[in-house]
Amino acid sequence: MGDARGLAVEVLGRIEHDGAYANLALRAALDRCDLERRDRAFVTDMVYGTTRMRRACDHLVDRFLHDEIQPEVRTVLRLGAWQLAFGGVPAHAAVSATVAVAPRRVRGLCNAVLRRVADEQRVGAPPWPSPAVALSCPEKVLDRLVADLGEADAMAAMEAMNRPAPAVVRDDGYHQDRGSQLVVEAVLAPPVVSSEGANGVHLDERILDLCAAPGGKATALAASGARVVACDLRERRLGLVADNARRLECDLMLAAADGRATPFRPGSFDRVLVDAPCSGLGVLRRRADARWQAGRFTDEAISGLADLQVELLVGSVDLVAPGGLLAYSVCTLTAVETSGVDQRLRAAHPGLVPVPVGDPWRPHGEDGGGGILLPQDLDSEGMAVFLYRVP
Repeated sequence: MGDARGLAVEVLGRIEHDGAYANLALRAALDRCDLERRDRAFVTDMVYGTTRMRRACDHLVDRFLHDEIQPEVRTVLRLGAWQLAFGGVPAHAAVSATVAVAPRRVRGLCNAVLRRVADEQRVGAPPWPSPAVALSCPEKVLDRLVADLGEADAMAAMEAMNRPAPAVVRDDGYHQDRGSQLVVEAVLAPPVVSSEGANGVHLDERILDLCAAPGGKATALAASGARVVACDLRERRLGLVADNARRLECDLMLAAADGRATPFRPGSFDRVLVDAPCSGLGVLRRRADARWQAGRFTDEAISGLADLQVELLVGSVDLVAPGGLLAYSVCTLTAVETSGVDQRLRAAHPGLVPVPVGDPWRPHGEDGGGGILLPQDLDSEGMAVFLYRVP
């Protein structure tokens, strides 16, 4: 699997030093390689695993380094440390095969350091210096989770997000995490009274997915038999929705518009889903590089996202027909973007009636009317959802 490790080093270099997104860099590399399926899966595990566990891997190798090393050398050492400590790769294979893809001038150094790491793993490594190092995340990320979830749930959430995401395939063949599927089920569950007076999801029901790209939830909503409009701000992102709808042979109407000022008439829809842009703190296993992006989880960034989320929701209330349903979902766990947005929306529109979400969601929000799913609950992504009946 030398070619696999060489490809992994190349992709990791793009992520760590060029700022490339892990999923895009990996996909581009796999598209142009001729590796067998097993090796492609191994590359994926190495890239995502090493990216998630970057800080922990640095701690393991830095104990045996006495001088500064070049970035490309650190990438190789991180890859080797991940295999030894987290990847379940036999020590002899992890060391020798990783050293083989290191630059020739530093192979001796890489061999010496990785053998020391392997020896330490065999006899038992000393305690981690802090929970954030052990969980391989910045302190600010863990501190925010602890503040919003409590220590036990925060630790369990990070542990879950350090594991590979289980593959979940819908009946139509679309790959979608279980949390997102549960959001769609929650949106469709409560009956609505349409302008024609019919109850429940039916063929004439009108549903708007306001922030639809890449189309996973929109295509799932359309499978209910309703008429679905998929809306997104940018034409390019709307193209992703169109591609997925075409591949799944799904009938969707597409609209490029700013969700804060859409062209739709008031009362046009029986259900509106606002799956809003968010910090993504619940999907760190799938977005392996997100935890390392500078500025992503600052108070200012999250506050700005919450303001946008409220604007999208406030602008969507009038789009729902009387008796219809407004749904808000985000793939994050921060209180500011979940229960905080719920409070702000209900203050702006006190007539909205919260609709309980029910199992398997944990009650969330001021009166438990919304729901939150932590990554450890179903070994899925972290999500939050709130439902409101529009008078």
